[in-house]
Amino acid sequence: MVKIDLKDRKILYELDLNCRQSNTQIGKKVGLKKDVVSYRIKRLEDEGVIRNYWSVIDTFKLGYNVFRVYLNFQDISLDEKKELIQGFVDYKNSWTVYSITGPIDLGAVFWVKNVYEFYKFLDKTLDIFGKYITQKNISIYIQADEYEKSYLLLDEYKKNKRKKFSITCIGEKVDIDEVDYKILNIITLNARVPLIDIAEKLSISSQTVNYRLNNLMKSEVIKGFRIDIDLSKLGLQYFDVRINLTDHSFRKKIIDFLENTSYLKCINTAFGYTDLELELVLENMDRLIQTMDELDAMFPRVIRNYHLLKTKETYKERWLPSL
Repeated sequence: MVKIDLKDRKILYELDLNCRQSNTQIGKKVGLKKDVVSYRIKRLEDEGVIRNYWSVIDTFKLGYNVFRVYLNFQDISLDEKKELIQGFVDYKNSWTVYSITGPIDLGAVFWVKNVYEFYKFLDKTLDIFGKYITQKNISIYIQADEYEKSYLLLDEYKKNKRKKFSITCIGEKVDIDEVDYKILNIITLNARVPLIDIAEKLSISSQTVNYRLNNLMKSEVIKGFRIDIDLSKLGLQYFDVRINLTDHSFRKKIIDFLENTSYLKCINTAFGYTDLELELVLENMDRLIQTMDELDAMFPRVIRNYHLLKTKETYKERWLPSL
């Protein structure tokens, strides 16, 4: 655990609101000089509190749907499992592939433009490995509602203004060209990369990069620029909670309650597998159990059951389909 003060927390909070804002802009908001902000950010990076800067890209607007595949295995050798995982990793439109501790052994998320093409890919996979798969679930991703990192500023967060953005399959497709795509590809890897560095990589002017970035934000292809924090450095944990309900009509009421809490990170909406998917940031497992007990008391006999999906190993994570 790393010791950080309120100023550090405010810097992290501002970076998560927009990690592309300058250190001067951050300094004005948190009450520090530019050089002090630069020093503190560098220290937070060196100590591993800040792991990365990432761009939130709405791939629905690029014409993709998102399918998630969950698998359980039996009698599969290590080499056979590695071969199956590598096939998912190598697939051009795989977003993330990861092993799980919980009721699922392996999860994979795919961008899909052509459903039949994706079906043929999965069908071929099942021809080879189907005898080792005891259960498969496919979930179609509908929407993600992301919330500000209010757990950084527990005494200051505004309960009624927590939602940062939504990514949803509803909306018009946005046409972008190859230059736009290359810009997205660069800022996907590092959202804080300077304009001049992007311009040099693509042999265009920084003014052109800035103009195109602004257009991508106006069209909401880019939803924001955020930071990835190592929660363990702050004495916190990430929990992926999947809930099944006895009465689906209570889903909205549960969400309304959770939106006023500081620990809600994201709500994922999907068709298939479970009724409610929550990403929470809490101190430990005891705090999670307490939170679920509070939900159960507030909504009696509504939560049928819940389980956790804990990532053991991530084999691939790419936030934009390959060009």
